[in-house]
Amino acid sequence: MTMINTDLTTQLLQQLVQINSVNPGLDDLGPGEAQVAAWLADLCRAWGLDVELQQTDRDRPNVIARWRGTGGGRSVLLTGHTDTVSLENMLDDPLDGRIEDNRLYGRGSYDMKGGLAAILGAVEALQRAGFQPRGDIILGFVTDEEYLSVGMDALVTEVQADAAILTEPTELRLCVAHKGFAWVNLTTQGRAAHGSLYHTGVDAIVHMGRLLNVIERFERETALKTQNLLLGRESIHASMISGGIGLSTYPDRARLQVEHRLLPGQTGEDVLSWWQQQIDEIQREDPHFTAEVELEFHRPGYEIALDAPIVQTVERAATAAMGKEPAIYGMWAWLDSAILGRAGIPTVIIGPGGEGAHAAVEWVSLDDVFTCARIIADAVQAWTG
Repeated sequence: MTMINTDLTTQLLQQLVQINSVNPGLDDLGPGEAQVAAWLADLCRAWGLDVELQQTDRDRPNVIARWRGTGGGRSVLLTGHTDTVSLENMLDDPLDGRIEDNRLYGRGSYDMKGGLAAILGAVEALQRAGFQPRGDIILGFVTDEEYLSVGMDALVTEVQADAAILTEPTELRLCVAHKGFAWVNLTTQGRAAHGSLYHTGVDAIVHMGRLLNVIERFERETALKTQNLLLGRESIHASMISGGIGLSTYPDRARLQVEHRLLPGQTGEDVLSWWQQQIDEIQREDPHFTAEVELEFHRPGYEIALDAPIVQTVERAATAAMGKEPAIYGMWAWLDSAILGRAGIPTVIIGPGGEGAHAAVEWVSLDDVFTCARIIADAVQAWTG
């Protein structure tokens, strides 16, 4: 079993947390990932890795670091995102990286710089032990996962690997599936008129109520259906609604923004088609009803077979490191692993435990970070040969 330098891994994590890498797509004051990328690139170069900065947006680079194998082995990508959500409304100092009760606090400590530190701790331990991989070990630190995942979209254009380990926080459980999502815009059309002219005005907001009823009916009926063993069921919620001109005017337009959470295999086109069917059905009952649907953005879900070689390899490493088999589960949130899977890179997700992703107080368990690093190191040895 690989010995992790816990003091060094803690120092690396603390320095990662102390670098502000708030995603500017979520917060206008966010500086982005340039500074943390430069720090990671310098560290990887100091360790003798071949480093490339891949621009994903202005001053927002991915870091791709390669530990070249001697040949004949399988390659592995160790990956995670460098951006965080906003610091706004966090308690205490969100960037101090303080340690209390074996927990390291700060924005991004749990989601997901603890996972990045586990990768770094694993690589340092393998190098210190004199390990020589036959297959390439690739580190991929990507931008923008918290918003549109342009970083991972870019990474898979440059990197191909036989498998990947994504270190999102999983409480040291083995995540083998997660949901996708789709953002949909619905618009109903009315006819503006003075509030007294009921015979002329057509109320677009009332028409939108019919589509809200569709969501309510779906949620009520779908909840009774058979659920996915790992991921529960698909779901829809109304996110934002707008419309109206004034109190004494019939609204000529209303807009509803909706999010679907999808199971693996469901697509954005499936969602678009389903909404069009609902609109068509209402229009058959009421020819005066007018509505349009637009698919704004979507990401697919992901699932990997339990008998996939990379799953088996990480499961064995986790069992050895923890003294028990890791729990297998599915995550209801979306992860970058769907992009990796679509690019032909089978991916398993495992990361440290903690609390407070996107919350006012965020922390990661240092013991979990060390255990995760040990799992990664042992899995990489077994995988790359």
